Amino acid sequence: MAVTMRFHGVWVGRLVILLLLLQLCVGDDIVHNDEEEPKQPGCNNSFVLVKIRNWINGEESTEYVGVSARFGQGVSEREEESHSVPLAMLEPLNSCNESVKMVPNHAALVWRGDCTFTTKARIAQAAGAVSLIIVNDKEELYKMVCSKNETYTDITIPSVMVPKSAGESLEKAMLHGEVRVLLFSPKRPIVDISEVFLWVMAVGTILGASFWSAWTAKEAAQEHYRRLKEGADSYPTESDVEEKDIVDINIVSAVLFLVLASVFLILLYYFMSNWFLILLVVLFCIGGFEGLQTCVVSLLSRWFPREAGTYINVPVLGPLSKLGLIVAPFCITFSVLWGVFRQASFAWVGQDILGISLILTVLQIVRLPNIKVSTVLLSCAFFYDIFWVFVSPLIFQESVMIVVARGDKSNGEGIPMLLKVPRLYDPWGGYSIIGFGDILLPGLLVSFCLRYDWMAKKNFFNGYFLWTTIGYGVGLFTTYVALNLMDGNGQPALLYIVPFTLGTVILLGWWRKELKDLWNNGEDTSGKLETSTQSNEAQNNQLYHEDFTPLDIPQS
Repeated sequence: MAVTMRFHGVWVGRLVILLLLLQLCVGDDIVHNDEEEPKQPGCNNSFVLVKIRNWINGEESTEYVGVSARFGQGVSEREEESHSVPLAMLEPLNSCNESVKMVPNHAALVWRGDCTFTTKARIAQAAGAVSLIIVNDKEELYKMVCSKNETYTDITIPSVMVPKSAGESLEKAMLHGEVRVLLFSPKRPIVDISEVFLWVMAVGTILGASFWSAWTAKEAAQEHYRRLKEGADSYPTESDVEEKDIVDINIVSAVLFLVLASVFLILLYYFMSNWFLILLVVLFCIGGFEGLQTCVVSLLSRWFPREAGTYINVPVLGPLSKLGLIVAPFCITFSVLWGVFRQASFAWVGQDILGISLILTVLQIVRLPNIKVSTVLLSCAFFYDIFWVFVSPLIFQESVMIVVARGDKSNGEGIPMLLKVPRLYDPWGGYSIIGFGDILLPGLLVSFCLRYDWMAKKNFFNGYFLWTTIGYGVGLFTTYVALNLMDGNGQPALLYIVPFTLGTVILLGWWRKELKDLWNNGEDTSGKLETSTQSNEAQNNQLYHEDFTPLDIPQS
């Protein structure tokens, strides 16, 4: 199988694997439950997002989104149960003076500042307002809470905060005629079909990458054995064999990877900006191009072996296959078009294609040698996810991982290293997403299990690949269940995936008394070298024998 840009493939693979832990399976927050905020009688509502439909002189305008208050009446969940009412400005605009004036039975629009939110609500209610819309002095939504040691049962109108831009638009519209508003907060469905699609994409990507990785190892073994049969007196050295560029992970690099990922995550948290995001988009386009080209060339090489095996020496880049040069313009165009139109409604399709291609390519470049290294890597990733999602708010006052993934500091545009599918039946829209790290890291383990099964000549049910794949699917499903139980609040996917994958392999290995072989695979532990790069004839005969065949799968 031709690898057309081997040096660049390794470079991009190392770059992307440094970034892959920056994402997690995070849905858009709909319910903002916050048990730390004070609750007392009349001030115990949950924070929910509110849709604000509005009409200007009878014509419907842009819909806005706000967040409800802890106090006052709750906002209706059903649009048909709500009624549109005229919008009016309070005078003065801060609504902190009990002598404010407004037309009764209107929704009141006021600006934040000069007094508490509950004071504004009481004054607007006394002036005859049926609801209150408070405009924030910033773009983000702020949770409106109450002071301690006081009751607020006297506040009976719903209150909603909107971003500064929404308030300015509503205020400007009121200068040109009558503005009517309707407030409602629809619930998101328990399960959206997008989550099913995303689950299938993630599991399918790992399956494809695993079989590709194992088949590549099989071809390399057969090629090695063919070279031995051609008359070599000794086993070829690295200079004698054209090897694939493989990045082998060891314990030190596994720990260092998590440390560097944490440092990079902090840099993104503090310095994320539009220009930084553009840089990440460019890097993703480069990696996506490399991944897409590698996948297309590998697929087409089955039908065009001559073009795939013909290499042309290109300045700077070195020898590239003729087939790779032919498909390169298409892959470059695809990547550039996605970068230009990445915010369009259809751009998620291109992002998923580039992302899956990149994941497949990286899983060919980066490999785990044994379960010992896998245990270190996935255990570190397990605690990494938990720390940056659940523990970081204690230090940074907010979840660093979720802030970066949502793009809170880059005008809502998140970093592109994730797969996403639009929510089809969700009234709030948005996307179901999963970070590359939640596919790549478990994928390394699943790929290792399939290669091990093939080398050990294990059948489908007695091996480790089938059960680890099932464990990944169950772990990802459990993540979605947790997301729904936690009202859409961000969850660290590896918290659920790692026990179901790594735990499955370790338990099976212990039960079958093969854990030592899995743990030390490829290492010299008792004076007997087990790696193919050492002079051990028995191991090489097993790995490089020409009768090496894929796993026998029982026929139905």
